This record gives sequence, C-alpha cells and structure tokens, in this order.
Amino acid sequence: MCKHILLVEDNPDIANIVSINLGMLDHKITVFSDGNTAYKQLNQNYDLAIFDIMLPGTDGLKLCKRMRQLHPNIPIIMLTAKSSELDLVVGLESGADDYLTKPFSVLELQARVKAHLRRLQNLTGGDNTEHLQQVLTFEQLEIDPNRYQIKLNGEFQDISHKEFELLHFLAQQPSRVFSREHLLEQIWGYQHANSAHTVNSTVNRLRAKLEDDPTNPRWLQTVWGVGYKFVAPSLLSH
Repeated sequence: MCKHILLVEDNPDIANIVSINLGMLDHKITVFSDGNTAYKQLNQNYDLAIFDIMLPGTDGLKLCKRMRQLHPNIPIIMLTAKSSELDLVVGLESGADDYLTKPFSVLELQARVKAHLRRLQNLTGGDNTEHLQQVLTFEQLEIDPNRYQIKLNGEFQDISHKEFELLHFLAQQPSRVFSREHLLEQIWGYQHANSAHTVNSTVNRLRAKLEDDPTNPRWLQTVWGVGYKFVAPSLLSH
C-alpha cells in the first residue's frame, strides 16, 4: 500500500538517492531542503517522516518535536552525520523513533522504513471487532491497544507509537525482565550496535510521562546489567 513519506534533507544528492529508493517501494515522497519550509508543512497527512538533524533554518530536532506534537503516532527517523552518544540521545529524546548515521546503506534505510510502517499498520490498520485486544488496567494506569491510548489518573497521555508499543509489550508480561536487545528486536524489528540508546531514550520518555518521580520509577524499572521490566501493583482485566 502506498504511504506518504516526508523527507527533509538539504544535501541534494542524498535527498535524490533516498527519494528514488523509497519510491521504488511504491511510496509517495515529499521532499524539502530547508527546515523553515518543512515546518510550515508538518500539518499535512504523512505516514512516516525522515529528518536530517543539521538543516538550514529550523533544525531536524525542532521539526521532530513539532511533528510529534501534531502527529503523535507516525514513525520518525533521524539522519545525522554525527555519531557521538550525546547527539544520538538528544535526537531520540526529541521524539524520534529511530536514527541512521551518515553514511548509511540505502538497503538499511529501506528495511527500517518497511519495519516501522509494517508495525504501525499492524497496530492501526484493523477495525474488526473480532480482533479486539484486551485492555490492561493497573490501578490508575489504563493501556488500550485498540484505541492506541494510554490513560493515567483518568487523563489521556500524549504518547508516540513506539512508546506505546514498548509499554504495551512490557505490560503484557508484568515483572518479566527483557534485555534491550530483545526489546529492540520486538518493538523496532531489527538490531544494531547502538540499541541501548534507542531503548533507553524511549523508556526515559515514558517515565517522564507516566512516573510521579522518573528518577525513582514505579512502573518501568531498570534491572541493572539486564534490561527493563514493568511492575504491576495489581492487575485488573476487562
């Protein structure tokens, strides 16, 4: 199925290569070469966004934050020429789901795009009531996979689709510890050398939204040297 992909990249050669190769997957590609122009068009309907971090005008981090406000669920992939841990973490903390460091393989980019779109389609594409999933309720926290919604203390939370997937996956098996590598494979659909940044940043964003004290989390706890687990004080299902 044709999807609408937004690409913001100021290097014309990279933009052309990415556009051609994603177009080969039968997707519609909208390309902007500067952040200011792209910022004005973020309210359009897109299925996935790809932002270079270093852009003339508005940078990719600001675009990512704004896109996440307008479209909480769409996948966002960052492209960066930087490879330091701080740069990668800042990109993920801005709301990105994924990143690729230049130079990158076009085949790898295609694989990432396919994985993100496939997982988004799996979560949002079906409306058959026969396939409704169980709503999980843990005291004041409600996780609804059918409506893709999180409710805490009776209030809906703004949450990206990767944040939802991670929380829902962990909450389905309370107290079970999952390694970062396993979570990356299950939620993102692949593994790479810097998996810890992707998983850790997503957990940190969830804690900031759900925990009374993110430095002393109640729901999402770290098991040092292993990974993460979801802790359920009590479980009610309906």
